[in-house]
Amino acid sequence: MPKTNKKDVAAHLDPERRHDAVMLFDVTNGNPNGDPDAANQPRVNPIDMRGLVTDVAIKRKIRNYIAASRPADSSSDDASNSNSRYKIYVEEHAALNSRHRRAYTALGLTSKKTTTEQHLEAQRWMCENFFDVRMFGAVMSTGDYNCGQVKGPFQIGFASSIDPVFTIEEAITRIAVTREDELEKLASGEGGKDQEMGRKSIVPYGFYRVHVFYSPYFAQRTGATSEDLELFWQSLVMMWDLDRSAARADMGCQGLYIFSHENPLGNAQAHKLFERVQVEKVVDAEVPSKFSDYQVTVPDPSSMPPGVTFSGDLA
Repeated sequence: MPKTNKKDVAAHLDPERRHDAVMLFDVTNGNPNGDPDAANQPRVNPIDMRGLVTDVAIKRKIRNYIAASRPADSSSDDASNSNSRYKIYVEEHAALNSRHRRAYTALGLTSKKTTTEQHLEAQRWMCENFFDVRMFGAVMSTGDYNCGQVKGPFQIGFASSIDPVFTIEEAITRIAVTREDELEKLASGEGGKDQEMGRKSIVPYGFYRVHVFYSPYFAQRTGATSEDLELFWQSLVMMWDLDRSAARADMGCQGLYIFSHENPLGNAQAHKLFERVQVEKVVDAEVPSKFSDYQVTVPDPSSMPPGVTFSGDLA
């Protein structure tokens, strides 16, 4: 695996350090993460009505950004492609077991006569070739081609809104006919529908916070590099622009703050560091309506505990 010279990178790009990060993002008139068990309405915590966005939804955005920024044919194992290390394992319309078979084929292994060491060799091949396996880990023991299980260095929590969110359900119409027989009925005056009705749920405004954790111990096992780290932090800031849709037209990162530790085990507790990033309302309003209704206070880098480097305002 590529070796990083610590002297050549900023603290938050060093794969041999532990990193704890706070990301802030917001949504305006959109649905940041629909709940399939609630007719795709925006997710909320029923106890305090704060909005939620799952780790899975955030990881999907990261994967999409990596695929776009480092285009690599995920069906090809051409090592001459400079982006071959940035293929995506979890993709739409792709069978995961076929990815495992490719590892065996590339290494000349068979599915029925493999040793534990060969399983690990297949696992290393998957880490080397797929960015999301290398960073998030994966369960790759399904099917006939066992590549084992690997825990990635990055863990992402659920995002929660700073304040309770209120959802609005709007009726929408489509002025178009679906079936030809409907057109015939309309033309003959026998009835028929010339439009379709639907509903869309949105959050007028929500300001969300999520915590991200990186372990250098798991990074050693998967082969994560400084370039991987740089691309990951970049994706947290820029992925929202790639994810635009009618339901997520106005979403964006409003802050990314990283605490990097000299000690791989950490020089301070993560939750104590996170408390240093404070978010407060600056208006006397029950329902904030924009980012400027909040004030984000970040710590002075010089006030960090010994061994901790703070990288702020990366958004």
